Amino acid sequence: MLIKLLEASRTAKRIISLCYDSVAIVIGVYLSNCLRLGTFDLTITHKELAALLITLVASLTIFIRLGMYRAILRYMTQPAIVTIIICVLLSGVTLAVSGFLTYSKIPRSVPFIYIGLMLVLIGGPRLLIRHIILKMGALPPADMVPVIIYGAGRTGHQLMLALQDTGYGVVAFVDDNPSLHGTLLANIKIFSPKTLPRLISASSATKVLLALGRTAHSVRLEIIKRLEKLHINVQTIPDMGDVLSGKARIENIRDVDIDDLLGRDSVQPLSDLMEGSITNKVVMVTGAGGSIGSELCRQIIDFKPAKIILLDHNEYSLYAVEQELEARNTHLIPVVPLLGSVQNNNFLRSVFRRYRVETVYHAAAYKHVPLVESNIVEGIKNNVLGTLNCAEAAMEAGVGLFVLISTDKAVRPTNVMGASKRLAELILQSIAKRQQSTRFVMVRFGNVLGSSGSVVPLFRKQIKSGGPVTVTHPEIIRYFMTIREASQLVIQAGTMSKGGDVFVLDMGEPVKIVDLALRMIHLSGLSVRDVANPEGDIEIQYTGLRPGEKLFEELLIGDNVFATEHPRIFRALEQSVSWREMEVFLNNLTAACESDDAKRIKSMLNEMPLGYGSEQAEAEEYPRSLPLTGVN
Repeated sequence: MLIKLLEASRTAKRIISLCYDSVAIVIGVYLSNCLRLGTFDLTITHKELAALLITLVASLTIFIRLGMYRAILRYMTQPAIVTIIICVLLSGVTLAVSGFLTYSKIPRSVPFIYIGLMLVLIGGPRLLIRHIILKMGALPPADMVPVIIYGAGRTGHQLMLALQDTGYGVVAFVDDNPSLHGTLLANIKIFSPKTLPRLISASSATKVLLALGRTAHSVRLEIIKRLEKLHINVQTIPDMGDVLSGKARIENIRDVDIDDLLGRDSVQPLSDLMEGSITNKVVMVTGAGGSIGSELCRQIIDFKPAKIILLDHNEYSLYAVEQELEARNTHLIPVVPLLGSVQNNNFLRSVFRRYRVETVYHAAAYKHVPLVESNIVEGIKNNVLGTLNCAEAAMEAGVGLFVLISTDKAVRPTNVMGASKRLAELILQSIAKRQQSTRFVMVRFGNVLGSSGSVVPLFRKQIKSGGPVTVTHPEIIRYFMTIREASQLVIQAGTMSKGGDVFVLDMGEPVKIVDLALRMIHLSGLSVRDVANPEGDIEIQYTGLRPGEKLFEELLIGDNVFATEHPRIFRALEQSVSWREMEVFLNNLTAACESDDAKRIKSMLNEMPLGYGSEQAEAEEYPRSLPLTGVN
């Protein structure tokens, strides 16, 4: 019978609820009078009947208008319960008013008794049916996955409610707040994080779910470090901003964010620096389909440029970023996708003139070290001559700002990719000296998380497939930054430039890659297989440094570095080359590329002050202090 009732249409359920409430109101008025007068033998005249009728009609009208019949019982939450309470209170007021207007003999204290009875008669059955429905739909305890929620705040409570129909069973909360320990949240006990080993063992929990709300990344990192030692699968919920915007659901549990693993808190961008080179300007992004290029496009379109030009030679990447921008293009900004190469000089000149470009972010480059090392000619054509083509076309078209996306691999490079980016920096510095119309600026930073070459997605894939996890060297370290923060800092650095500047971004503390791999393995609830633990789950294999790869990367060539108005952007003063000397070198380099002479090109890289030398890779030691430490 109950199952058939649950399967009935919404209209039928509302009619049944309406009929039940009508009977409950009549019974409530009768019983409240009986309790007040101490007898079931009541004298009922037409006045009392009139008061009852008014109360019945008015109460049902109130119930309907306040949406009491719109709530779905199985998902009834606190707001629905509050609505029931308000409806009952208004119904009690209606009874008091109707008794007064009809001159009935209903005692003045009856409405108060009526309110108490109606809370039981109206609210009680609804809560009971909700409990029965949830019990009927719940998985048997043996089939539920036991989990522990870290964070007993509002986010933790929302997560627990969202998990009720997902096959997860919350067995405990843990929280760092000592005042919450031993208390209950939704009838589930809150424990101290110190008791986690015992809790995991006693409950057989397989996951710890982080519900930390807007907790700083530095605090999250400390929590993750403690959980890492427990060898339990640690996962988190989506960013609350994505949940509130509808991009994600709170029950969409995922692996811990890499920025949580790094513990780096981003700095809010300065709006005037973000807008200065973008708002109401025609902005062009080369390499728009790449990791950095596409994120630059996302940031740019939010600051209302007059037009945004997307240039890329990869058809699918260009299509993907164009579709994404059009989907978020609430300001109807013209988006122009152009399929072409930065190596095509005539094409670039035509584009700059036709669209009257005012700001350029040059992200087009080959960045994969081993591939460029084995394809030297194409790497130089794209990274060096392509940058030259873009710069000259921009200068001829009167572009106001040209920003080169550089890399930490350009500092004392040990590979052709790094040398090509350092050479691109020198080219722009030389061009900046010979003219005043276009401000050329270089922004140098390290690895970005989530890029196509990032180790993080590779490690995740290797862990899910059972390993091994491959690391090139046990001592290799890298700087990391999120793509979003890097792109925001690039835009802000460009705005504050005077021309010919080299900016370096504060990348924070460097990360040992093997430590990152270990942490990801442990947070997946797995152990490392090695000599000390031959029965472990995942093996770490060291594959050796790749051609041209360094144990560490640097951001500065010299010590002349100065702070700017942004706390994470620094201006570096470094050696440059005159345009006359650079022009002769570039003519010879172009000839070497045209003759496909990779050996000559590699030799020529030593003719410029690049600091290039592949033999340095194994000889150098990691610097004792960070390049930006103590800068003021």
